[in-house]
Amino acid sequence: MNIQLTRTRAILATAALLLAVGAPTAYAGLDGADTAVPQRGEPYVETSLFFGTERPDGGPAVTDRQFMTFVDEEVTPDFPDGLTVQNGRGQWRDAAGRIEKERSYELILLYPVARAGASDRKIEEIRRAYEKAFGQEAVGRVDDRVRVDF
Repeated sequence: MNIQLTRTRAILATAALLLAVGAPTAYAGLDGADTAVPQRGEPYVETSLFFGTERPDGGPAVTDRQFMTFVDEEVTPDFPDGLTVQNGRGQWRDAAGRIEKERSYELILLYPVARAGASDRKIEEIRRAYEKAFGQEAVGRVDDRVRVDF
């Protein structure tokens, strides 16, 4: 009986050891380090801008028409290759510490890494223009490096 119990424990310990050693290998490809999987596309930057629609001074909210006119006049000339606009509902803490909830827009821009410097300047101009035109406290920005294939 003791030999049987010892043998069972040895088998279980060996199985646990094999699983522990094999686990990092099983997940190696999930972090992008696996070179066996071909990378598609070219290196790009993806910038998401978040535009609120409520005006801090209590004026009327920015309408769809006003926002799309802003995109046509302020964004498209600098990013004529394409963009995406999504409607959203957002919230954030304003300068006075209040939680503000509002209808919003997310604008997504993709541009080659080689044009990141010039694009950065244009994006900052877009943010300032929106803040000025619609009395906004801020326009949120998120940048991420991605690979893009069209």
